[in-house]
Order: sequence, then structure tokens, then C-alpha cells
Amino acid sequence: MAENGQAYLALYRKYRPQTFEDVRGRDAIVRTLKNQILSGRIGHSYLFCGTRGTGKTTIAKIYARAVNCEHPHDGSPCGECPSCRAIAADASLNVVEMDAASNNSVDDIRGIIDAVSYSPTQGRFRVYIIDEVHMLSTAAFNALLKTLEEPPSYAIFILATTEPNKLPVTILSRCQRYDFGRLPVDVIEGRLREVAESEKLQIEERALRYIAGAADGSMRDGLSLLDQCCAFNYGIDVLTYDRTLEILGAVDASVFSRLFRHIHAGEIAGALQVLEDILTQGRELVQFITDYIVYLRNMMLLKASPQLRERMDLSGDDLQRLADDAAVAEMSEIMRGIRIFSALIDQIRYSENRRILTEMAVIRAGSARMDDGAGESGEDLLDSLTNRIRELEQRLLADERKLAERAGNVAFVAPGETQVTEAGRSEGSGAQADNAARRPGPELPAAVPEDVRDIVRNWKQYIGQLPAGLTRVSLLNADLSLGPEGQLVIVFNNYVTADHFLHDERYRKRLEAWLAARSGKRVRIEYKALDKGQKFTDNYVDLRDLIRMDIDVE
Repeated sequence: MAENGQAYLALYRKYRPQTFEDVRGRDAIVRTLKNQILSGRIGHSYLFCGTRGTGKTTIAKIYARAVNCEHPHDGSPCGECPSCRAIAADASLNVVEMDAASNNSVDDIRGIIDAVSYSPTQGRFRVYIIDEVHMLSTAAFNALLKTLEEPPSYAIFILATTEPNKLPVTILSRCQRYDFGRLPVDVIEGRLREVAESEKLQIEERALRYIAGAADGSMRDGLSLLDQCCAFNYGIDVLTYDRTLEILGAVDASVFSRLFRHIHAGEIAGALQVLEDILTQGRELVQFITDYIVYLRNMMLLKASPQLRERMDLSGDDLQRLADDAAVAEMSEIMRGIRIFSALIDQIRYSENRRILTEMAVIRAGSARMDDGAGESGEDLLDSLTNRIRELEQRLLADERKLAERAGNVAFVAPGETQVTEAGRSEGSGAQADNAARRPGPELPAAVPEDVRDIVRNWKQYIGQLPAGLTRVSLLNADLSLGPEGQLVIVFNNYVTADHFLHDERYRKRLEAWLAARSGKRVRIEYKALDKGQKFTDNYVDLRDLIRMDIDVE
């Protein structure tokens, strides 16, 4: 009970719009309906389609009051005349609401058809609002069809549904259709702010933004979530972002980044520890997985096109964290994660072994070699193989570093790795190379095209002195070309092989210093990777072929 003795009214009911001016985010639909009322060109059957909580029934009720209002204002009901008050109090015989989910038989529709034959006793129109109309039986649709085709002049039918695809074509063709899409986060946030101010609720902007996003385009859901959070926060000054996450069983976006980083690196123990922390905090597992899929989806879009960064509804810190994760990830890896966790949602929704199934999915996501390809399409199998290759590369690079350190030859650290020296031991040759690059020395002349050709002639000799492993193999198998500014262009067959080179600037500088020390020339290096199906000779000049031609001439 409320403090004044009256029953408490939920926020979504208390703040339901009563006029067209109160509606948010439906400007086109509202303008069209108001124009019909102002011009007198009122239709006899309407179909309102859209997901739950997007305003279908609300606008239907406002329209029912507007067409019967005695003193409409710019097409909107006045709310003061006897007709408006009677309809608002559900005491008018001119407006009939029926829930087709529980009243879907042909007899229910025949009751409406019989009532339609009587003209309104008050007001101009009899309005029939049928909610969840797609639940009607076939016989009920057939009974309704004739009335929709030739209704009395005073009858208006408003059909509301979340699944218009289930309606017969004969019904659809007789209705004016209005689609109620999901409301933007900004619109929901603005309405929640108005309600919070009206209720004198203090809430952090970040918390308000999260609630608006969690509403998933539904204004009613947003108000219900706000109601839930404020009930938890009763007696506390400010509803904070952290409290909001706790109430809704959600987690901060940084947790998704931690989970992805562990999965990306194949650190199964770390990924499972993140899951353990989530469960210990009492977070809702299905919601957590759903939010993680959204995180992967945003990462996929950002990876596909950096221009989409401005369209993502994220804070500055969350957006930067997402961009950093997208930079180290492969597109195939992200898509594979989306497939794995999307399938998990269907598995755990009604399962008693939610934790076990989730742990299985995390282990599978972090270990590409566990995929046997069974039941996968050709594209899925290719993504699986790509992820296996990436995982194998990471393991080989780690083994290469260990072998190089053991042999005392650590002049080159593999791309993406960090140089580690033993306590009390003098710096390894990798650290020495970095120090040598920083120490002032004689300035070497810049390499000209002929110098680059000499480096290519001795490429196997120079690269062959690197520590054995995948890094040396990748460089020996790469194609070599001359850039427009005299740089040495190293072209790899695919992005999987080139990934570590493209994202490690320090390694590129070390390789430049390595070649300069052996050739006596200051050479610039540029990495490139071939697109799928692209040939090296399509866009690059093969220096090795030119060198062989020079030798033949001599």
C-alpha cells in the first residue's frame, strides 16, 4: 500500500501517456493518426505491429478517445469531456478491449460482431481493440473477415500483435498497418529521466543509461526496471550504477573484456575464474551470457568497419576497451564465439545443469582444437580451422621464446611477446638490441632500391640467423617487393600469418636494426597481407624474379 492509503500504481501504469503529446518516439505514427482525425478521413481497421512495450495498446486507447472526444485539440483528446472521462475510466460502451490470447474462439468474435450492429449511444464511433490478435483461431479469423471487409460507418477495429506474420493475408490486406519498432535508447532514457524527476528519485546518469539500454527498446520494460531499482534503493539517497548492476543481476563491461582476453589467449583457468566470480556474486547466468554475446556483436561490427564506432551506444571507456579487444581479435574468432554462446543460450534456458554447460562452452571457446567440425557448414569449418592455426601459432611462438632464452640467443623476441630477463643476470641479446637501438652511433645511409635488392639476395642468410621457430619460417616464406618510397615490403600469404607482425611495432624496429647491422644500410620495412584468393603478383613486383633476371644478364 502507498503512504496515502491507496494501492501503489506501477510506474508504467502511472505514467502511461493519456494524449498524443505524451507519446515519445512515435512521431510519424502520431502525426498520421492526428491528421486523419483533423481531416475526418478516419479508417475502419488498423493493424499495430511491434514488440512488447512499444506503445501499441497505449496509442490505440488514445485514438479511441480522440475519435469520440467532444472537444479535440489538434487531433488529441481533451481528457475533460464526458466521453473522454468515461473511456479513461473503462466505463464507456463505445470502446471494447479484448485479449485474443485468452478469448480466441469463434464465439468470442461472434459476440463482437453482434455488438457491432448497434450504433453508439454516446460519441461517434464504436472502437474495438483486439490485443494479441495473432492468437485467434482460423474460424475466428474467418468470422471477423466479413465485418472487416464491410463494417458499419461507426465501427473502428484496431488489431494489435507482436507477430504479424501469423495473420492471414486476407486480414492484412484490409488494415492500415503501422509498425512500432524498438525505441532508441536516447528516447527511453529521456522518458525515464522525466519520470525520475517527477517521482523525486535521485539516480546516476550512468545507471539511468544502463536501465534504458537493458529495456531493449521497450518503454514499458524500462519503466518496470526503474521501478524495481527504486524499490531496492528505497531509503538510500542515490541509485548508483553499481547498485543497478546488482539489482538487475548484470555485470560491468570490463568483465566481458576480461573473459574475452582469457579466451583469446587460450587461458582456460582464467576464463573459468571469471565465470566463478560471476556466479559467486549471484549474477543471473542467462543475462550474463546474453550481454556477452552483445559485447561480441559490437566487437564484430567494430572489426568489420571502424566507422561504426560513432554509432555504438557506449561510454568512452567501454568503447576504447572494445576497440582494443577488436584490434587483437580475428573476425573468425569473434564469429565463432557468437555461435558457441548463442547455442548455449538455447541449451541452458530450461536446463538444470546451467553451470556445467556454460563451463563446457567457455572451454570450447578457448580451445579451438576441440572442434571436430561435426555438423558444421563449410564456412563454419573454415573459421574453426583458422582458429586452430592461430592457437597453434601462439603455442609455437611461446615455444620459440623459451628455446631462444635457453640457448642464450634472444636477440629477437617474437611479436606480441615481452622480453623477460632472469634476476641478477645480465641483459639478454634482445635487451641489448633495444639498448643498442637507443644508444647514439654512426648514422647509416638510407637504403636505395639497389641496396634493398642486395638485402633480398642475402635474405635467407640474414633471416636464417634468427632463432628457429615460426617467426623465422614466416619471414622465409614471405614474398618480397619494393615500395614506392624505397621501403622493403614483406608480403604474407594471409592475415593469420601476418597478424603478429602487423600489431607489433617494436618487432618491426628490431628487424630493421637487424638488417641494418648486416647490410650497412638503413632500410625501412612495411608489412602487407594478401586477401583471400589474391595473388602476390597482382599488386606487387617480385624482387626475387628481378634479381634472377639480373643474374641471367650477367
